[in-house]
Amino acid sequence: MKTKLHPQRVARILIGTLLGGAVGCGIMALRTGGAHAEYNPATPSQRQAYSQSVTQHYNYRFGADQPFLPSFATTDTGEFINAKAFPAAKYCGHCHQEAHTEWRQSAHANSFRAPWYVKNVNLLTTEKGIAFTRHCEGCHNPTALVSGALTEGSTVDRKFDEDGITCSVCHSIQKVDTRGTGSYVLAQPAVLVDEKGQPIYGEVSDKEILSHLDRHSKAVMKDFYKSSEYCSACHKAALPQQLNDYKWQRAIFLYDEWQLSSFAKQSPLPFYVKDQVSTCQTCHMPREALVGYDYGAKDGKLASHRWLGANTVMSKFYNYDTQMEKTIAFLRAGVFNVDIFGLEKNGGNVLAPLGTQDFTVAAGDKLTVSVVIQNKGIAHSHVPEQRDMYESWVEFEARDTAGHILTHSGAIQPDGELDPRAHSFTNRLINAKGELNALHQVWNTRIAAYNNTISSGRSQIVRYQFKVPADARSPISVTARVNYRRFDQHFMDFAMDKHYEMPIVEMSARTRTLVLGNNPPAVDPQDNQAWMRWNNYGIAMLDAQQYAESVHAFERVAQMRPDYADALTNIAIANFQWQRYDASRASLNKALALSPHNARALYYLALVERNQGQLDNAIADLREVIVQFPRSRDALRELGFSLYQQHKYDEARVEYEALQSVDPDDLAAHYILSIVYRRLGMKEQASREAAAFSDQKDDPTAGTYALEFLRKHNEIASESVLWHTHSDFAPESTPGSGSAAQ
Repeated sequence: MKTKLHPQRVARILIGTLLGGAVGCGIMALRTGGAHAEYNPATPSQRQAYSQSVTQHYNYRFGADQPFLPSFATTDTGEFINAKAFPAAKYCGHCHQEAHTEWRQSAHANSFRAPWYVKNVNLLTTEKGIAFTRHCEGCHNPTALVSGALTEGSTVDRKFDEDGITCSVCHSIQKVDTRGTGSYVLAQPAVLVDEKGQPIYGEVSDKEILSHLDRHSKAVMKDFYKSSEYCSACHKAALPQQLNDYKWQRAIFLYDEWQLSSFAKQSPLPFYVKDQVSTCQTCHMPREALVGYDYGAKDGKLASHRWLGANTVMSKFYNYDTQMEKTIAFLRAGVFNVDIFGLEKNGGNVLAPLGTQDFTVAAGDKLTVSVVIQNKGIAHSHVPEQRDMYESWVEFEARDTAGHILTHSGAIQPDGELDPRAHSFTNRLINAKGELNALHQVWNTRIAAYNNTISSGRSQIVRYQFKVPADARSPISVTARVNYRRFDQHFMDFAMDKHYEMPIVEMSARTRTLVLGNNPPAVDPQDNQAWMRWNNYGIAMLDAQQYAESVHAFERVAQMRPDYADALTNIAIANFQWQRYDASRASLNKALALSPHNARALYYLALVERNQGQLDNAIADLREVIVQFPRSRDALRELGFSLYQQHKYDEARVEYEALQSVDPDDLAAHYILSIVYRRLGMKEQASREAAAFSDQKDDPTAGTYALEFLRKHNEIASESVLWHTHSDFAPESTPGSGSAAQ
């Protein structure tokens, strides 16, 4: 079957046949310097001249040899790169039409020009100066950073702002590491290399590229572009002391969350196991059927350059209808499992899982509904990143058959603001005044008052209480939804200088019906198997520090699945956190009898053994875990500490250095290595690690800022409590007055 790409393939053959010799000469002319090269701003000599001209007026705010801090981004030579050396995206679109079309609607293409971003970064410029925006622009506007435009009085033509993170940025990165905050090395863009593999700078004709596709590929593709580590350069970030004049703080860590999740298969500790590895690209760059034409397609499919995520506001603002449609579908694609799990009547025992047993409901009953929400579909937390102004929440509603609302949490208020008492998957960033950084002024952050984001593979429990009125009409439906909108209304109205209504996406929802009288068992096809419902409840109880309930839930799983070793390990984890070490060991021994050499069970057994003074056994078990999972940061950390306890400093050093190869910012590694290096006579390394630990450790006084904020805001203070009940909602009585969510 012929595809739309076929004519271009024919053209490529004809061009290569007819023009091959002439094109080769043209390439050499570019290499040796002809009329074309004379005016090419990307030639090495002109790059040096350009860089020297920038340094004459550049503000080296963070050191004479650190032009790009607070971003970790740098260039291959350390010099600036003329913005004119970056081909525009439309140039790449000549042959990559489909990729260009998708990219234009992506968050990458709009990473700088979006008004809400510009408004926020202008706050930083106003408060501290444009030099500090290098922290942001290393990822949001790399061309501005490396061209030297981010300094007072810059004369750089910034028409590239419209292209944000353009093709020639991503495809000119030579190296990355996992520190984040723009931890990449950017070279001058080149779309071809010569016969010796040397880059040919500047734009060349489409004919030249099509005649040497192998050289084009060598110029613009690297194997590591397909790795999650590549994405970590920007999708992990910190707030350094140079930015906030305070101390190092972790901002976002999507890469770390992925690396620890079941999707990466690099850690034995997740509660569930995936069949295969999924990278960032697996989810955000899936291969899709070609719509337009694109020479990058293979077998009629192209790796998506939409990088679908959750930016619904961008799609609305720029009228990107296709991007909006696909983004909504992405948000609804099995991210959450919502389970209306349990029902408690009048302070009695919890009836669970709902649908598996008889129960009765009567007028006057005080009902407490337990909703278990599982993040099953994404490899990082929800909401991701330190996104205090993102907004995702649980909306809960109970109404009778006449439409009378018995309780409603999580409604959108008339002014567009979310009900402040809603259970939100968010954090609250507090400044030194004990006030909310309501406009995402992360450079003023001192602490997060609390963090209710839900981690990959984990579950949360949210509890709602209401009373069944005497005149309630049977049946009563209870509905729990997970809603999402890009920003909270306060931030969006600030960003747009007016009230701006944002789309609200219902990501997942469940409804159960309660009959006044007897409710017999009723299987809902949307329910997980009973053992998994108990397992998710147990995980939620564990994270809520309700250890007795967690043990009870996992014991139910073990009864239902006596062959499931992880159920026994889960019991052990709950008991371990409860400091019941003998009980934990007993469950782990049973788990290992069922599944010998199980790395997850061995890891927790090692922790028990170390707590009980059996260091040799702990070390042996941790070594076995690392054989199976060599990039398990947890196993490396615990093995290093166990060896340190035995004064085996050389061996401890090996493990902690391996840990830093996975996570360069591991706090325990900084601390122990500062001691180990000193005892090994490595004074310079010891000083480096001690300084890093001092900068990155928690500020013991910062908690007062959070307490001050929560003291002033009783309406949300309960959200800082791991176990609480939403029970103070005024019932509405107007029939049909339901959710504002769409």
